[in-house]
Amino acid sequence: MARPGARKSRQARVVWGDRVVTIGGEAPIRIQSMTNTDTEDVVGTAIQVKELAQAGSELVRLTVNTPAAAQAVAPIREQLDRMGIDVPLVGDFHYNGHRLLTEFPECAQALSKYRINPGNVGRGDKKDRQFGQMVEAALRWDKVIRIGVNWGSLDQELLATLMDDNARRSQPWEARQVMYEALITSALESAARACEMGMAPEQVILSCKVSGVQDLISVYRELSRRCNYPLHLGLTEAGMGTKGAVASSSALSILLQEGIGDTIRVSLTPQPGESRTQEVLIAAEILQALGLRSFAPSVTACPGCGRTTSTTFQELTQQIESYLRAQMPLWRARYPGVERMKVAVMGCIVNGPGESKHADIGISLPGTGEAPAAPVFIDGEKRMTLRGDRIAQEFQEIVRNYIESRYGNGGGSSQGSMS
Repeated sequence: MARPGARKSRQARVVWGDRVVTIGGEAPIRIQSMTNTDTEDVVGTAIQVKELAQAGSELVRLTVNTPAAAQAVAPIREQLDRMGIDVPLVGDFHYNGHRLLTEFPECAQALSKYRINPGNVGRGDKKDRQFGQMVEAALRWDKVIRIGVNWGSLDQELLATLMDDNARRSQPWEARQVMYEALITSALESAARACEMGMAPEQVILSCKVSGVQDLISVYRELSRRCNYPLHLGLTEAGMGTKGAVASSSALSILLQEGIGDTIRVSLTPQPGESRTQEVLIAAEILQALGLRSFAPSVTACPGCGRTTSTTFQELTQQIESYLRAQMPLWRARYPGVERMKVAVMGCIVNGPGESKHADIGISLPGTGEAPAAPVFIDGEKRMTLRGDRIAQEFQEIVRNYIESRYGNGGGSSQGSMS
């Protein structure tokens, strides 16, 4: 789906082997994620990358902060290749990235993209030299870079200069506006410097991350107005649970609807024991809710009320959603177009039949005082009625058969999916 007013950005190509992930231009908006394992743990990190990739992450970023972590990157890449996981890896560098990329060429080569924070590449004369070494590594190995400016690690020399300039204005800006300008200027000047060194503009992606929703919107609106580099969106620290999900959804949805953003990450703090893949699932839900991409069949379910005293519709909704999402890694190739299928699981007669007719396949379960029957609608028509104690199991089997008959043997279309 074309976004209203989408900006025309350049297109970058992030490559690993035969896998090419295009970013920007007419490419789909991509989902990124980041591991939270110790990168030195080769097996543990490779397992988490695999989980993130299978959940839908199209690029996965790793912390590369020590010589031991840099030495682990190539073995992680090899382990992933053996598992058949071709997701491109992004190296996250701060402070010593110039040294690690120079001293560990196998690390530089195994990564598909480097993330460089201009606020953390050194001070004074060292800044340009160390930034230059990282760009030289990208040139040597033909890699894409993301110049990622962060609110919490902004170039203090640049900020001080802009504050001094602001003090001399006849009508000084507010401090927050100066901060916005510092973020944007740092990104644009660093990109220009990289291109002066020989990077093609198509090899550069920018981000200016902050932790506040309104701040992010303001910064990216101005950044998008002043450049046509591909832009990576995300709150730098969204938070935990509902707070993190809502903050990310609010900020990213507004910008994406305005045509701003080419890759996204939902930076959630995981709940204790929660899978890291939750941030990928929320990012996918944002894109799917906006109609920008499709990742898995959507399940419409009523919220429940006094008419739906039975928990059957809740349990069935959970079963169907879990089943569909679990099967998607296999179904993407086998059933093209299945990711756009709509399923309805409704709890009573008020909206049940209507919603079920609007879905590709739907069921209207009996509510309080209704006859113990569950009509099933397929492609807008009532096809059967289920009764008894096995309604959930029977409906899941009907869904499985429907997918096979409609999407099997190339019966669907993969346009707008994860390609």
